[in-house]
Amino acid sequence: MAADEERDGVALTNLDQQLFEGAGATKRQLVDYLDAMRDRIIPMLHDRPLSVIRILRGQDAFMQKNVPKYTPDWVRTVTRWADASKREVHYALCNDRRTLLWFGNQRAIEYHPALMRAERWDAVTDLILDLDPPEGDAFDQVVAAAHLVRQALADTGLEGAVKTSGSKGVHIFVPVDESVNIMDVAAATRALAARAERIDPEVATTAFIKEDRAGKVFLDSTRAGGATVVAAYSPRLRPGLPVSFPVAWEDLDRVKPADFNIHTAVGLLGDADPWAERMPAPQRLPDDLVEEGHAIPIARVQAMHEGKRRARARREGV
Repeated sequence: MAADEERDGVALTNLDQQLFEGAGATKRQLVDYLDAMRDRIIPMLHDRPLSVIRILRGQDAFMQKNVPKYTPDWVRTVTRWADASKREVHYALCNDRRTLLWFGNQRAIEYHPALMRAERWDAVTDLILDLDPPEGDAFDQVVAAAHLVRQALADTGLEGAVKTSGSKGVHIFVPVDESVNIMDVAAATRALAARAERIDPEVATTAFIKEDRAGKVFLDSTRAGGATVVAAYSPRLRPGLPVSFPVAWEDLDRVKPADFNIHTAVGLLGDADPWAERMPAPQRLPDDLVEEGHAIPIARVQAMHEGKRRARARREGV
């Protein structure tokens, strides 16, 4: 296939095609955005096993973890055994401009790096809470819940940075010292969510089962261990191509997720990189937070058992 143009040795094709129906952007605009943001995006992806969400013409979107056979040999990869699929997965490491451009040409829209680096599978770098709104447009509720998390962090002696998810919620990142083991970080995440919920249980909930949330913001503590979270500045596969965008805590009440998309983000930033600038240094997790979290059941496991119990009760007519 003839290339429309070439950048950094990467042949770029079909640049003037719409990415998908309702995208409001062409493939060229996606590639231009990624290229303009490369000095901000690549540091967050560097040496982290990468999953991407791609959408090919006329097909449904899909998440790609394993690199395809036609991947150029200059794309660095790392191999990891996946218990779920019982196979080795060859993850890409997006460490340079031409790899990012190659992904853009592959119609990779979303970039989901692992929480650990390739050389340290035993240590996550961040504690993360993912705040999901109830049904509908309820970003003001998400903001209220985010401030609860910030208060819980302050009460615990920790600091975090916040960004829009690029969808309807926000992500709160708390960098942690990599000497803290994965299970302790996961436990501390559960405890932090519980502490935020206790500050105002009318606003936020840790209930994993949707029907139990009663119109409250869900404090999702399951982004731990082998999970991924969409990178700051990554586009999202939604109409208008919104991006996950860092926001100052004091500005959170004045923004909407739709403010930030591939057409606006570069101009809003200028030469700044607010995600890097506002990110606290890695922190030790307080012992009492970790201890509290280990006493809290893992949400997915608890929800699975509760779902089975409710299904059994329905069958028995209880």
